[in-house]
Amino acid sequence: MTTPDPSRAPEPTKPAGTATTPYKDRVYRSPAGVVGGVLVLAIVAWLGIDAVVVGEGHTPWLALATMLFLVPVVFAYTLRPAVFVNDDRLRIRNPLRLIVLPWGQVASLRSGFSNEVVDDSGTTYQLWALPVSVRARSRAARQDARAARAAARAGQGGSGRARAGAAVPGGVVGAADLGTDAAVAGGPRRAETDQAMDELRELHERRQGEPGTQGEVTVRWAYEIIAPAVAGAVLLGVLWGLG
Repeated sequence: MTTPDPSRAPEPTKPAGTATTPYKDRVYRSPAGVVGGVLVLAIVAWLGIDAVVVGEGHTPWLALATMLFLVPVVFAYTLRPAVFVNDDRLRIRNPLRLIVLPWGQVASLRSGFSNEVVDDSGTTYQLWALPVSVRARSRAARQDARAARAAARAGQGGSGRARAGAAVPGGVVGAADLGTDAAVAGGPRRAETDQAMDELRELHERRQGEPGTQGEVTVRWAYEIIAPAVAGAVLLGVLWGLG
């Protein structure tokens, strides 16, 4: 009797949707939003703590109520937004909600004045972490125009060299021609958020029909943000009412 080789034993079956996941959640954020949020929170903390320490009368309480209201709001709209993506789902963390959409429930991803995802029921969710930047699009268009002009000039200069080199056996390919071909192959430049949307569309097209990408859309309100902000607003109203 031969003893089975443990190294050849069959692997345990993995749950559907995890066997083909090649990476953990990919995260998309707005760097400008994160930097701006950190700066605003630092200013709020500096002014608020100073008012609490040196203020008199109702001033320390007003400062505390203001910080209780502002800190969650600033955090929600600057540091909190993010988009988490893997092979099975799209998870959108907006200022006040967390939306989980399996790829099988995503109907389309569209870009206009904002980047949005539409589910099969027609509900639209905005991607706060991927804001549309007209300035970035314009900059990318200008770079494309400059690259096209440079490629055209290089092509005109290289055509004469290519004709001169045609007499050499085997032919000659000019470096300018290679540069032109590379510029064409590289394709047009895109703004960072537009590139991110292209990646999401590609993954959606590839994964929407897979068994592990089916399920229900879930939406959860961020009560950890809403509760302290409401409490701060109520406290501010009471203190202002008391004079």
